[in-house]
Amino acid sequence: METLLVVIFIVGYLAITLEHNLKIDKLIPALIMMAILWAVVAFGIDGFGSWFDSANHALIDNFSSLGHEEKQGLLENTLLHHLGKTAEILVFLLGAMTIVEIIDYFDGFATIKSFVKTRSKKKLLWIFSFLAFILSAIIDNLTATIVLISILQKIILDREVRIWYAGIIIIAANAGGAWSPIGDVTTTMLWIGDKVTTALLIEHLLVPSLVCMLIPSFIASFLPAFKGEIEAEDHVPPKSKYGPTMLYLGLGAIIFVPIFKTVTHLPPYIGMMLSLGVVATFAEVFSNRKISITTLDDESVEASHHGPVHAALTRIEMPSILFFLGILLAVAALESLGILFNFAEGLKQGMPLLGTEMPGTEVSDLVLILLGVASAVIDNVPLVAASLGMFSEPMDDQLWHFIAFTAGTGGSMLIIGSAAGVVAMGMEKIDFFWYLKKISWLAFLGFMGGSICYMLMRYLF
Repeated sequence: METLLVVIFIVGYLAITLEHNLKIDKLIPALIMMAILWAVVAFGIDGFGSWFDSANHALIDNFSSLGHEEKQGLLENTLLHHLGKTAEILVFLLGAMTIVEIIDYFDGFATIKSFVKTRSKKKLLWIFSFLAFILSAIIDNLTATIVLISILQKIILDREVRIWYAGIIIIAANAGGAWSPIGDVTTTMLWIGDKVTTALLIEHLLVPSLVCMLIPSFIASFLPAFKGEIEAEDHVPPKSKYGPTMLYLGLGAIIFVPIFKTVTHLPPYIGMMLSLGVVATFAEVFSNRKISITTLDDESVEASHHGPVHAALTRIEMPSILFFLGILLAVAALESLGILFNFAEGLKQGMPLLGTEMPGTEVSDLVLILLGVASAVIDNVPLVAASLGMFSEPMDDQLWHFIAFTAGTGGSMLIIGSAAGVVAMGMEKIDFFWYLKKISWLAFLGFMGGSICYMLMRYLF
């Protein structure tokens, strides 16, 4: 029965990775795979010999001797536990996405464009590299890529030049997202899962992530594509006078979330909902909408359906949210039967011979570097979700920091290897093989440079 579950997962996984070939959104196989896996677990509950307690990260003793009703109750409690943990991540992401869309409603990101005065291609390269690195740490790498490519389209008119910048933005955004608890979905998963803390994550990954961004940007600055100057663009006035205010308020509200968690020790989504409430309040005030709660006349109904908060909620990426729901609960099904736990034990015994073991663990550095390379081929979300079920190291163990780095930055090596790459591919119609020839080697050098930097820092300090 366990073999059937693994086969179902592999088939679903392949469908996710081949979404561009199959022309089926990856959320569809993720949801179907999740439902089928849990259905098989439910039907075959009496035939399984082990059950994994996610709360204590250990196999339950004498599971096979339990009665059918006890096993069924254990299944329901386990599913509810995983749904709760998954919901924490999804609600957090919904809040962050809505804040970003509210900022965009007021054209707040146009403020960033006003800072770009130079026409030198090399200077623009460094400006966008650092903007992607910093912005992705605040509003996540996917959103940062969308924002910066949108700005790029208004500054650089020649698409052939622009796609080179887009490639570097992908690398820099993924590097920037790795060292921040809110910079990448996988890092957020580790943070909400109490595997890393904000302070130590930044302390251990800021410098390696910076190296991962600096090496490709430095090499690219000598390439012909970044020589000379760009043509002057037409000046477009901002859409709203409140744009800068909403930009700073929104970014400040998102940065406030880790501080709120540290002070209150409450789950991050609580702080994100507070931040969203504050930003939404200012958004409604600035939009001059008067919505009556007690009466529903035509004017108030129209206002409620066209205000900034409603507009933002209609633009958030619900397919991504549903994909995360499907893939996280699918991985949870394998975890619940102890499949991932047993696989990790075998990995620990077989792989250390191939690389240097991490201090305090039995896991090889090579294993985690290969995980980063794998994230370029397949989605890094299920990889990190699987690692959460495989390894039982304590919070802020070196293992979790290195997973955050490799899974977050490894996806840059292929344009389909990260959410940032996929969205850039769609926005600029970047060819897979063009990226492979022109950008992948830069991303690989950055990834390896950052990995070596991390290992050196770990052993020296």
